[in-house]
Amino acid sequence: MLAFTFPGQGSQKPGMGSPWVNHESWELVEEASEACGRDVGQLLLDAEAEELKQTRNSQLTTFVVSMVVLDAVERTGVAPNLAAGHSLGEYSALCASGALSFEDAVRLVAERGEAMQIAADEQEGAMAAILGLDDDLVVAACARIGGDVWVANYNAPGQVVIAGSPAAVTEAGEKAKELGAKRAMALPVGGAFHTPFMSPARDRLRKALGEVEVRAPAVPIVANVDATARDEADEWPQLLASQLCSPVQWRQSLYTLSDAGCTTFVELGPGTVLTGMAKRTLKESMTLSVGAPEELDALLVAVTDLGSSEQPAAGTGEHLYVTERLVVSPCAGTFTPQEGLDSDQIIAVGDVVGWVAEEEVRSPFSGAIMDFIALEGERVTARQPIAWLRTN
Repeated sequence: MLAFTFPGQGSQKPGMGSPWVNHESWELVEEASEACGRDVGQLLLDAEAEELKQTRNSQLTTFVVSMVVLDAVERTGVAPNLAAGHSLGEYSALCASGALSFEDAVRLVAERGEAMQIAADEQEGAMAAILGLDDDLVVAACARIGGDVWVANYNAPGQVVIAGSPAAVTEAGEKAKELGAKRAMALPVGGAFHTPFMSPARDRLRKALGEVEVRAPAVPIVANVDATARDEADEWPQLLASQLCSPVQWRQSLYTLSDAGCTTFVELGPGTVLTGMAKRTLKESMTLSVGAPEELDALLVAVTDLGSSEQPAAGTGEHLYVTERLVVSPCAGTFTPQEGLDSDQIIAVGDVVGWVAEEEVRSPFSGAIMDFIALEGERVTARQPIAWLRTN
């Protein structure tokens, strides 16, 4: 089984959009700029490191690059069985699964980044990675000092991030080293994220979440807050709001994905931070990252190997192998299937499989229709899977 993971703030770098400028998926950058009223392309191509480090910029650019990469991957027909995202990356995972429309997700990410920037400006904060110490001892180090400091990320075995006031983070880091930590490394961030210092941002985000539609994800998404996989819509607005002030349970989320049967972990977006964490946490699993067009081939090879070494479980769409392809929606709207299309019916490239709103959904592949994923009358988002087929 295949898991997609999506990176969070800190993975950005200058010029990270350059490899995608001439790719068809670059069109998402223009859509993102229209949705949030900012020149996302300029940030992805021309912004210097200091500008990108600003929370309002790093979150928006990381999300958009992740979605560009996802769109390119979807064009190959590869789809995950489950997904998860680290902090900001949770929005990418939800958008990838159709729980959030692309436009709504862009606006939420922009609002989240702005709210967190303001909260960080109002309350000085710092973060540090504690390396080589068990989780419970890191918690103990935070509890044994008098200042405001908490665990913010459980990233991997022996890798925990703490956050709070700068003085308290420094003191807790020293205490952690007394307890056996190999290193306490300050992180180049401008706030104490995933702590109570983000309470003002959480309140603002709740209002924004109340203005968008959250749908049931097409595949289960593992939540940061409790490392539990969910395939229903109801809890996600509260989970996204709670996430701002709660530690990211990333190591536990990787265990959840592994326990569900995922053996291949693919990081989509800038950087390879999550790939490193997966290697450290799940030593027997296959891990790779896709951040540039030339890395798509490695993903296809990995999926081919996955398909040749495992047999599909019962149930439609539970596994997607290299001989299987997804037909995705070209836009948002209500889906109407083409009359007379049945399972095992052969279609050619360009055949119409249905309509979203009044726009034709044409298959970019030839093969046998296996099943429709979207139901007649269902409202779908742009790039949401509509049908899946098996190629010759």
